[in-house]
Amino acid sequence: MTPPIALTIAGSDSSGGAGIQADLKTFSALGVYGASALTALTAQNTMGVTAIHAVPPDFIAAQIDAVFHDLDVRVVKIGMLGGEPAVLAVGEALRRWQGPPVVLDPVMVAASGSPLLEPGAEAAIRAQLFPLADVITPNLFEAARLLGAPVAETEDAMTRQAEALLALGPKAVLVKGGHGSGPEAVDILLDASGALRLTAPRIATRNTHGTGCTLASAIAAFLARGFTLREAAASAKTYLTEALSGADRLKVGRGSGPVHHFNAMWK
Repeated sequence: MTPPIALTIAGSDSSGGAGIQADLKTFSALGVYGASALTALTAQNTMGVTAIHAVPPDFIAAQIDAVFHDLDVRVVKIGMLGGEPAVLAVGEALRRWQGPPVVLDPVMVAASGSPLLEPGAEAAIRAQLFPLADVITPNLFEAARLLGAPVAETEDAMTRQAEALLALGPKAVLVKGGHGSGPEAVDILLDASGALRLTAPRIATRNTHGTGCTLASAIAAFLARGFTLREAAASAKTYLTEALSGADRLKVGRGSGPVHHFNAMWK
């Protein structure tokens, strides 16, 4: 058996709910073999981030090169990068290994509110990684920060921001509305075919740690399995909604706990 392989390039979450750990759990739950390249170590739990240790850029590149030299990578997912040196290292490495689609989640702030991206690194992400990305997946706050604009409060505003981000180089943009309000969580996917509205019931739970990482890695997993981007985005949203609906079954930590990546398997 040769499984589809996805590579995640992201930071580590010591509490296991987000980052590399969430990505690998998502890949496993969706039938994809996960490889990883660490960009940063974080000391964090369900209540916040207390320390960040950046991985040297040359070692980030060495991890990526090692994976590509040996494994048949079907898709690359990028998460937390931390700062401009990591952005540059990842961009250079992926240009050496062009081929697999790239899902870029521009992680800037943890669910607890702790900053995960150094000030000014947005410009490097836009210049170095947007042109390599098949889809970027910013939430409402990340989209606004990348554009230097107010946070979108309506679906029309989300679509306009998706259009502005698309003009910066990625092949597609998914603006996530999970931080919005109302009974539905609405995401807007914009690609060359136009806009697609993706909806799901808003789940009432405080256990939302790792939602952004989980959605982006689910999209990557479905792409690795051969889905189109629109199919992957819709299927990933369904997976995340189910993981959120089962989150309260897990008693992990005293703050914002993780989503239930194995909700369909753990009975």
